[in-house]
Amino acid sequence: MSYEVDKKIATKSLQENTAYLSERLGVKKSFDVIQLDVEYAGREMALFMVDGFVKDDILHYLMKYLSELTPEQIEEHTLEKLLKTYIPYVEIDKTDDLNTVVQTVLAGPTALVIDGIDQIILIDARTYPVRGPQEPDMERVVRGSRDGYVETIVFNTALTRRRVRDRSLRMEYLQVGRRSKTDVVVCYLEDIADLSHVEDLKNSLQAIDTDGLPMGEKTIEEFISGRHLNPYPVVRYTERPDTAAAHLYEGHVIVFVDGSPSALITPTTFWHHLQHAEEYRNKPIVGAYLRIVRFIAVWASIFILPLWYLLAKHQELLPDNIKYIGIEDAGQVPLLVQFLLIELGIDILRMAAIHTPSSLATALGLVAALMVGQVAVEVGLLTNEVILYLAIAAIGTFATPSYELGLANRIYRIILLIFTAWLGVIGFVVGITGWIIMLSRMKSFNVPYLYPFIPFNYRAMRDVLFRAPMPLKNRRPPFLHPQDPDR
Repeated sequence: MSYEVDKKIATKSLQENTAYLSERLGVKKSFDVIQLDVEYAGREMALFMVDGFVKDDILHYLMKYLSELTPEQIEEHTLEKLLKTYIPYVEIDKTDDLNTVVQTVLAGPTALVIDGIDQIILIDARTYPVRGPQEPDMERVVRGSRDGYVETIVFNTALTRRRVRDRSLRMEYLQVGRRSKTDVVVCYLEDIADLSHVEDLKNSLQAIDTDGLPMGEKTIEEFISGRHLNPYPVVRYTERPDTAAAHLYEGHVIVFVDGSPSALITPTTFWHHLQHAEEYRNKPIVGAYLRIVRFIAVWASIFILPLWYLLAKHQELLPDNIKYIGIEDAGQVPLLVQFLLIELGIDILRMAAIHTPSSLATALGLVAALMVGQVAVEVGLLTNEVILYLAIAAIGTFATPSYELGLANRIYRIILLIFTAWLGVIGFVVGITGWIIMLSRMKSFNVPYLYPFIPFNYRAMRDVLFRAPMPLKNRRPPFLHPQDPDR
């Protein structure tokens, strides 16, 4: 059956309308799509709904209310009386397009078709299976809110509005996907955000031409950002409503996708992926300390393995008082092969941990400790130094707030390691220089990715490196071009 997007105008014939809707919805082919033929006030009617999406108690109440109507009550101006008087519900609409009715019913609302009326009444009495707003695993804090986004877009927008009670908060609704018609919401503060960026983002979303969004926000990111060979993320994901609210007040634009517990923050720079809510849940001096420690961990995750390999292979670069940094016995396996083996081993363990039931997680940890640690050293496959520095790099990767940035840094670490093994000092320098050039050429929605480092801005760079007290953060980031720069 071909996919049809043209309008199909409803008629006054109940049989024609219900036949078309029944065929397009697959009523007789799908057990969960229901067509309920009823008669109220002397008129034949039909209800179309998806079992599991409809709120049974609300629909039962509305049906009971309709059953008490008499023919005289809706004899004239039937549609207006039903909409305004006799269907007492908040979310109610009408349409004359049967294809719109099909898409709406598949999204959850109920359609009421009435004989003699060429308009279909849409009743948004739906509910979705949803988990509670629990604290996200990836963005935990010691102190702070414990709620997080869920897979239902209405709940996510409500969690955001709870924290942003601003009259200029806008939630613009779009549908993306020719077949899936996935609900997408663009959220921003109209008095603060750069409206040209909002329009560019909405145009990019509306230009997405695909059947559906099975991977939710990740599919949208790949369509609107491009750079498929570049592993570094140009949008930031968050599952915390307070983090999203903080970015809204700065002038960012948030994208919510139905079915996904993560919100997309746009635009973002490299430094946004290194920030964490924990820094702002402590005193400024403590938050500044935590940020510095996190930066050290991230830089260690990128550079410590290539740097140690360089010094181990070229010990003439080491001063006499730190000669111990090198390696006494490199073993039978070349150092580069050891590093590549253990990098692959760590990734395999990470994937195994994801797919391992929690009841077996302890057993997996014991196996990993024996395999990567003691046994690997005893058989001569790895050396103690390799395991030590890989452990430091792995800890730095886990300390990276952004999961996507951590994975990108890991890929670059392997590339830099190969360059260092190939060309020595020149390879190490060229690898770092190329990495900086690559990042400096990147843009996130026309915002330089390394701003405020490149191009340099002293005040903004100071705020990046040190967590400033909130009373002193009285200016919004200038790279966002906010309409109201003063906080």
